Parts: sequence; structure tokens; C-alpha cells
Amino acid sequence: MHRRKLAATLAVLTATSLIAPQAQAATQEIQWRNCFTTPPPGAPPGTERLECGSFTAPMDWNHPDNGKTITIAVSRLKPKNGTAKSTVFTNPGGPGGPGRSMPLIYLDRPKLSENAEIIGIDVRGTGGSSNVTCGNVDPVGVTDPRDRSKANLDLLYGAVELQAKFCQTKSGEFGKYVTTDQTVKDLDLLRQLLGKKKVSWLGYSGGSWMGAYYATYFPKTLDKIVLDSNVEFTGPWQPIFDDWGMGFERRFRVDFLPWVAKYDNVYHFGKTGEEVRQAYERTRAKLAQQPATRPEGIYYPVTLDYLLRGAMYNKASFAGAAQTFAELAGAAPAQLSAQAGYPDAQAGTAYSIVCNDTPFHGGRKYLERDAERDGAKWPLVGFYQIMGPCAFWDRPNVQLKHPNGIGVAPTLMVQSVRDPATPLEGAQKAHRNFRNSVLLTVEDEGDHGIYGFGNKCVDDIVEQYLVDGVTPAKDLKCPGVPLPAPGETAKNPLEEARKIAAQLGW
Repeated sequence: MHRRKLAATLAVLTATSLIAPQAQAATQEIQWRNCFTTPPPGAPPGTERLECGSFTAPMDWNHPDNGKTITIAVSRLKPKNGTAKSTVFTNPGGPGGPGRSMPLIYLDRPKLSENAEIIGIDVRGTGGSSNVTCGNVDPVGVTDPRDRSKANLDLLYGAVELQAKFCQTKSGEFGKYVTTDQTVKDLDLLRQLLGKKKVSWLGYSGGSWMGAYYATYFPKTLDKIVLDSNVEFTGPWQPIFDDWGMGFERRFRVDFLPWVAKYDNVYHFGKTGEEVRQAYERTRAKLAQQPATRPEGIYYPVTLDYLLRGAMYNKASFAGAAQTFAELAGAAPAQLSAQAGYPDAQAGTAYSIVCNDTPFHGGRKYLERDAERDGAKWPLVGFYQIMGPCAFWDRPNVQLKHPNGIGVAPTLMVQSVRDPATPLEGAQKAHRNFRNSVLLTVEDEGDHGIYGFGNKCVDDIVEQYLVDGVTPAKDLKCPGVPLPAPGETAKNPLEEARKIAAQLGW
């Protein structure tokens, strides 16, 4: 009897020691303050209402009793009247995109912003939260991946392997805990700190992966779930990025090239998409012989590819990219000034998530064969291998739960048919495999990120669900927004949010 009592006591003590750190974490209070005294130039009216704060979370949720913690930076935007009917967590994707400026893009969506408390989050690893880093090592641009000579492949994959080593070494112990498994537990701690029984989720791109997993781990705490521009979140990361070549090539050939040809009087590349494509190949070859300098940096063939790849995300970027393309094709080089760069913490977080979360199958030989196959089919992006460092990654033992939608609230998925970064095929597969999901397909559209970007049909359906609680009874379709003429303004709120964050030094 004495031994049984002792065993029971030890069990209670052990259990208490394991849950104590979580309980302690949940007793924090976020100290909210105004994010800035003066809103950045060009920020939308209401920006001054954005509040910022932070909280701490265990570095390793699976061993929270080791005393090691990290910081998570967050923001919130409350309705003007102060009364919110719901709380909506937002995520810009990436994965690893910092999200504290995200609530600002909904200031012109009063049905949402005047009914909900909107939360922006710099997930673990990025932005104002505890950071990981790759030591600013980035193999993109080190050499042209179209050159498949052995000497060039040694340079290319040697740089990719080096990046993997830098990411893991420079991020230290924290790097192996930047995973979806850990991040969704941070999110649910945030929910508790806000005192909410339930929250809703609004995530774009990589934010669809995060939202699906949050719902899988904590199905009882999510109310409404909107996943916009969906990755195939019911499978591993590797095939998601394998589809990039196909997705970007489709957007490039079906939307961008004919659009540039339509405005031959502006860009002077020719009156057909094929003539424009040939001009791209000629310009690319010219840059290989003689790189061009411009105020924003040096343009090599790879830089041109990345200019055009970036423009495929949103029709608002077509005109600027086409103009730069035209100047590179025909104008004399401009004076070189400082080059732009991407926040290294975001890159470090992205690689940590995609390389830690799910296994990568294959090594250098696989990468070589994969690039040759995809590059031949989809030359704009097919040679580039975003997940290349994962082939050389020392992956920790991460076992994610599998998202299947069982027990999850109704989930609204929004998807354009020619999304370059998260192709329709992957979204359709995720929809089939994620129970109780409804797919809103946006026809004749290729933008990556739809809700809140100026499509009234989509905006109305999302807000009827997210604000009014009306779940669509079946899959739906909306028409896309026509491509703008050169000089016309097109809406890209995510880009505006990034600019504001950059102005603030976030």
C-alpha cells in the first residue's frame, strides 16, 4: 500500500513538473502599446490604432521544463468602437513571413475590421520574434542554373550545401525547433493569453499550411478558417515546391507574355506572346555576356528570372516588371547603387520549417536530374530548386500530425486557377483530402492572394463566412479581376504591408 501511494505521489509530481511551464506561460499578460507614435508615410487611415506586444513561449514545447524560452512579437487592430465580435489570427505565408503589419491591409475591409479584433504574428524565427539566420548565405545568383556543366554544378550544389550548413550552424539549438509542430503551439498559447475560447484563422499561401495544422492540433479552438492560395497541405513540402516550375511557367505564358504583347506600343517586344518570350531569352543571353547595372542593383540572367518570377504573384506587378525588362532589353545600363535584399530571418525561418517539418528524399544526384527535367519543361523557374538545402539538412526527429479535417470547423479555401506559387492542382488535392472544406475557385485569375485584394465576389463570400458565420453549402466559383493596362493602379495589400514593415524597421 505504501509503495502504491509513493508511486501515485511520484506520478502526480512528475505530471505537475511537466505541465507547470505551460501553465506558467499561460499566466503572462501581453503589455500592449501603440506600435508607433506617427504612422509611416502613405499608411492607410486607422494605422495609428495598431498595437504591438510580445510574449514568451518554451523553445521546445515537447520539453518545456528545460527553462529555455523564446519571444514572439504580435500586433492587434481593434474595431474603432472597441467591441469585437471575434478574434482573427492572420498569416502572410512564406513560410516565415513576418506578419505584424498584416492587420493594416484590412482597414479598407470595414465589415471585417469593424467586427473583429485582427491579430498579426511574427511566428517563431522571424521578424520581431526570436530569430534564426542563415548567416546571409544565399546561393541564388551565385551562378546560372541553366549551365549544366560539371564545373557549374559543383559551384551550384556546393553553394546549396553550404547554405544548409550555415542555416543550421548559425541558428544554433533554436533552429531545430522552428517547425510547424512548435509554431502552432505558440499560436494556441497566444489564444489563451488573449482570453479567447476560440479564434478564427485567415492565412495566405504558406499560411494555409499553418492554418490546416493549427486546426489539426487544436480543432476545438478554431471557429472560422479561411485558407487563401493553398499549398497542398495534406502532403509533404517537397512536391509543393516541385510544382513551382509548372505553376510559374503557366502564369508566365498564359497571362504575362500575352499581356506584354497586347501593349506592344508600350514595351515594343512584339505582338504575340511567343515574340515576347523570345525577347526574354535574347535579353537573358545578353545579360550573361554583359550584366547590366541599375540603381537597384546588378542584373544577371538569374536576376532577370527573379524579376519576372516575382511579378507573376500579382497582376499589380506586371507593368513595373515589364518596364524594367524593356529597359534591360534595349537601354544603356544605369549607374549602380545599393542592392536590395530580403530579411535573412525570414529566409532562415522558411528553410527551418520546410526542411525540419517533413523529410526530403534524394541528394545531389536527385537535384541534378530534377532540375534538368523541370528546367526543360518550364525554363522560367524550373531550374531553381527552393528546397535544395533540405537535401543536405540534418533533420531533427519531427513527427507532424496529419491534416485530414476530421473534427475541424468548416474550412473555406480560396484559390485562383493560375496561381504560380501554389498551383490549383495542389489546392484541389488538399480540398479532396481535408474533410468539411469548401473550395472557392477564382476563374481566369492568376494572382497569389485573393481575399482583400479587390475581388468583390471573393470579398463578399469570405466576409459572409468569416463575419456573418454563413458557411457555403458547396464549392463555389468567382470571376477573376481583369489585368490592368500599363499605368493603371492595381491593389496589392500584402506588398503595402511589407513596405510599412520595412519603413518601421520590422
